[in-house]
Amino acid sequence: MANTDLTAPRLKSRIEYSRITIEHVYPQLDAGRYPIKRIVGDSCRVGADIYMDGHDLIAARARFRGPNDRVWRSVEMSYDYDTDRWNAEFPLDVIGLWRFTVEAWPDSFGTWLAELRKKVAAGHDVAVELLEGAQVITNTLPNSDPCAHRELQTAAKQLCDPKLKLEDRLKVAFAPELATNMAGLVNESHITRHRREYHLMVDRPEARFAAWYEMFPRSQGTEPGKHGKFRDAEKRLRRLAELGFDVVYLPPIHPIGITHRKGPNNSLTAQPADPGSPWAIGNSDGGHLAIAPELGTVEDFEQFVKHAADLGMEIALDYALQCSPDHPWIHEHPDWFVIRPDGSIKHAENPPKKYEDIVPFNLWCEDRDNLWNACKEILDYWIERGVKTFRVDNPHTKPFVFWEWLIASIKEEHPEVIFLSEAFTRPKKMQGLAKLGFTQSYTYFTWKNTAAELRELFTELHSTELVQYFRGNLFTNTPDILHAYLQKGGRPAFRVRLLLAATLSPLYGIYSGFELCENVAIREGSEEYLDSEKYQIRVRDWEAPGNINDDIQALNRIRRENPALQTQGNLAFHPTDNEQLIFYSRTMWRNDLLILVNLDPNNRQAGMADVPVGVLGLAPDSSYEVEDLLTGRRYEWRGVRNYVDLDPAVRAGHVLRVVR
Repeated sequence: MANTDLTAPRLKSRIEYSRITIEHVYPQLDAGRYPIKRIVGDSCRVGADIYMDGHDLIAARARFRGPNDRVWRSVEMSYDYDTDRWNAEFPLDVIGLWRFTVEAWPDSFGTWLAELRKKVAAGHDVAVELLEGAQVITNTLPNSDPCAHRELQTAAKQLCDPKLKLEDRLKVAFAPELATNMAGLVNESHITRHRREYHLMVDRPEARFAAWYEMFPRSQGTEPGKHGKFRDAEKRLRRLAELGFDVVYLPPIHPIGITHRKGPNNSLTAQPADPGSPWAIGNSDGGHLAIAPELGTVEDFEQFVKHAADLGMEIALDYALQCSPDHPWIHEHPDWFVIRPDGSIKHAENPPKKYEDIVPFNLWCEDRDNLWNACKEILDYWIERGVKTFRVDNPHTKPFVFWEWLIASIKEEHPEVIFLSEAFTRPKKMQGLAKLGFTQSYTYFTWKNTAAELRELFTELHSTELVQYFRGNLFTNTPDILHAYLQKGGRPAFRVRLLLAATLSPLYGIYSGFELCENVAIREGSEEYLDSEKYQIRVRDWEAPGNINDDIQALNRIRRENPALQTQGNLAFHPTDNEQLIFYSRTMWRNDLLILVNLDPNNRQAGMADVPVGVLGLAPDSSYEVEDLLTGRRYEWRGVRNYVDLDPAVRAGHVLRVVR
């Protein structure tokens, strides 16, 4: 009796089925929802699980398309028996958004050739097999290269020509030329393509490797209390270039509001001469598209940017989507802000902190299309004036979909632009911002000061999926953060934190005054600086006694000379018998670094460090030489366990290169 079960699944049309399964394609992020990140000059290594029923061989290739490619390119994938994975690699030679996928098909020619070899070796009659081979070749002729077409036709005729001796026909079958001509030839209808394309965002090298310096241009004059100009700040650039910095980051350079302007130390009352907080953007002189007249003109700023470029540096601007109560948009577009029931505009706050001088945008307002476009126009304006890097203020307080749209829109037109996320928030939010487009991100480094804390944070940053998309920029301090470790540890603490920041990540930064070991807080238990530069002008002597300029210059030189410090994912921690000594390695081909740091800024610490001799390719009991790149001294070490003694008054640690 026929099966009348109406609940049985119906067969789909034959065209929807494939013999080949392609899964677990790598690299990808959230099943392809977001692009992974790479740097121009890298290669993309693609892996996939590919299999099919039966014993037929498979052929596969990775298809890829760069931002300037009009057609897809492809590279053959190879099979690794031990891992049961298919792999390929292609170069990333242009910045911008790339796409790739994987496709596979039954390898009819490879299967036929492998079976023919087995049967010949077994002494079987292979006359029919040779006819089958001719048929396989003939089926691929429509897809063959014109240069190889005639040779393939000839080979097919010879394989099925009974007048030729068997040994001559076998020579044709096993000829390397035939395999070469057949490589990659496939009937398009036999191809199984993976169900989706994956994306890569390829950035310029500075997206992954750079040393940042944060500077208030208004504090670059020479007279205490007198407002500096871009021309004064321009004179400071050579010093920063000599110290080895790549990026000079400026807080907002726009006109500053008058209403509720903050005075020194965040006081609610400002005197007429008080400059106010740069983050209170906008007054009668303009808003986000204007420059504070006290700093100079647009032409002065463009000259400042050009001079930095001539010295091998670039200028990063702060992108803060907020206004002062005096910003022109307050009157022109009041619907872009949150209006409270009493008719007042809601100011920014993060209880218990209040920012009466700042008004946030309502990016979900009814007129959000125009507001969003206005926000994009801010970036367009400064990009036209030579700015390629933006530090984004508190992005986690704005809609994520806004950032995804904004960053994608900018990078489609200007793929060279870099966005640094200043998001000190919960881990998933920080990571989410990185996924949707931010090039770099602040981290929790400022608050990680013990060996256990550092190991936990940087094992995650270097050894998990975060390597694919999250680039941590380690700032030792900011205008908002003066950690207790720096307040209480004196000059040795600054040297320790500098050494850690410069060697734990390819991206790091310092804020002005760090090189002078400024460490006085406004009060006990606070991370706010006394006489914070956020609210007043600070003129400094950059060569004052006790500075650590030499440390900065040396570390930036070491970073540039050692490729192992310029990438992510190559860090490993190693044991010591003293928890005040942290030991880690950064390794690349022919560049192996062993880094030891005394985390105790107040006391001398000593102990045994376990060197990863196996990873370094050294015998367990061999002797080897290491050079301290900070001092130039060389030491003879032997085997795994070696003695380390660090006095913080003399040196914060060692950056040891294994001498080959």
